[in-house]
This record gives sequence, structure tokens and C-alpha cells, in this order.
Amino acid sequence: MNINQLETLLTISRTMSFRKAGELLNLTQPAVSAQIKSLEDEFKTVLIDRNQPVTLTDRGQVFLDHAERILAIVEELKQKLSDLNQTPQGHIVLGTTSSIAIQILPRVLSYFQNQFPLIKTTIHSMPSTGVMASVENGSVDIGITYLTERNPNVETAILYYDTYELVVAPEHPMSELKHTTVESLKDIPMIMLSPDTLGRRFLDQIFRRYDLQPNIVMELSSSEEVKRMVEINLGAAVVSKLAIANEVRLGTLKRIKVNELDMSHPVGLVYKSGRYINSAMQQFLSDLKGMPEDQFISSE
Repeated sequence: MNINQLETLLTISRTMSFRKAGELLNLTQPAVSAQIKSLEDEFKTVLIDRNQPVTLTDRGQVFLDHAERILAIVEELKQKLSDLNQTPQGHIVLGTTSSIAIQILPRVLSYFQNQFPLIKTTIHSMPSTGVMASVENGSVDIGITYLTERNPNVETAILYYDTYELVVAPEHPMSELKHTTVESLKDIPMIMLSPDTLGRRFLDQIFRRYDLQPNIVMELSSSEEVKRMVEINLGAAVVSKLAIANEVRLGTLKRIKVNELDMSHPVGLVYKSGRYINSAMQQFLSDLKGMPEDQFISSE
């Protein structure tokens, strides 16, 4: 058994075709077939059902699960050896909310990639509650999210603090107000974040604390979507103060202070405890931890 054979089996499982696998691996179809036949002979089992479309047998699926782990170990070994040359390089998968990705990451990544061009970053946007889980299950390397819960399986580091504020369109009846109370929110149509977001959970807690039933006319999965609906005056919303900085500056949204919402919420880095931190992640974590808070909130 060799690594090439495992990579061939993995590619066949994804393409369900010997021919397509060969094209991706730059191998002839007979060479692909020979590699799989060699594996089957060595382990005395049938790994692939060769009917169309090509699929793995039950034993082939078990074999594939182990092959993926072996290939992941090989990639980690390559990265560790690469790290020895002291040049930060590699691939970082970041998980964060769409608002943080739009408001915060462009400035951070612009600086970072200018300094370290050998480091590639991929960003996955997701609900705030999904960031911690994605870090824990390994689907992202580093998360940037609101730090509202303790998790013994992850490490965290605070980057800056955010608050939530009420916003309305300039045409809204409340648009001239500078301050209001949470009590007033029960009487107006509200556009809310979906229940699987930390911002919504915070707001639900506030409403329960004051025994209020909001008039929810719409639920959306991200602050960016919420802002667009508020701008066309479909309702009011409570969103991150940093997420609305550009719209407030342009005058498309009006910000109203709600005393009961005046709480600071830490936003920070999340990464899995005990995992190998390659040179790319080390550099990224070090740079972000060393940035002053105003580097993140200067967009306001």
C-alpha cells in the first residue's frame, strides 16, 4: 500500500468514475484500475463496485475512512516539516459571521496577506452560534465570534467589545429619537435575527426579563440581510453597533440608544485546544492578539 493508492481511492469516491479520477490525478484509466486492484489484492477484499456509477462497497467505505485519516496525518507531517524553515506559510480556514467578515476582516487580512503572501486564507460565513461548533469539530481552524459561552475544548482571546443598538430607516416614525426604552419596542414591527444567532438570543433574554412580547414581522439569518430590510422601512431592528457604522455614516439608517441594551459583548478568536498550530495559524493568532482594539472598531 502507498499514499498514491489511497489518494486514488479517495478521488474515485468523490468522482464515482475511474475515468474522471484519472483525469484529476493525471493518470490513465488502466493505471487507476491497477492501483485499486493492487489494494484489493493486498487486503483480500473488494473495495469498489464497478457498476455505473462507480461506488464504494461497505468494506471500501470502511477502508476510505481510515485512508482519509492517513492522508490527513501525511498532510500534517508535510506542514510540520515545512514549518521548520521558519517562513510562515500554509492554509487557514476562518469561520465567522457575515457582518464580522464584511466589517472587520478586510482590514485585517489586507495587512496580513501583504506581510505573509505564502499564507492562504479561506473564510466561511455562518451564524454566530455555529462558529464555536465548527472550531470544535475541526471544520474551521480559527473562529472569530462573540464570546458568550465557556467551552473547555477551545481556547479564546478577546479582540474588542461590541454592543447592540436599535436602528430604523430615516422615514420611520421613531427616526428623530436619540434614546428610547425597551418597553417601546413591543409596539413597533421588528425585524429579527434568526433564533440560532447569539444576537437574537441576547435580545430574547432582554424581552423575557422585561416580560415583553415583540411584534416580529420578519426573521433573517444575518445582520447584513436585516439591515437591508430596515433600510426600506419594513421594520426596526436591533443589531451590532459595529455592523451599522457605514449605514449610519451614509444616513441610510438611524441609530437609537436603548438603555436596557447597553451592555458590552466581547468578540474574539476561538481555536481548538490541543491541536497542532502550524506556522500560518501561529502568525495569524499572534498578529490579531497584538492588534489594539481601535484597529477593529475604527470603521465607525
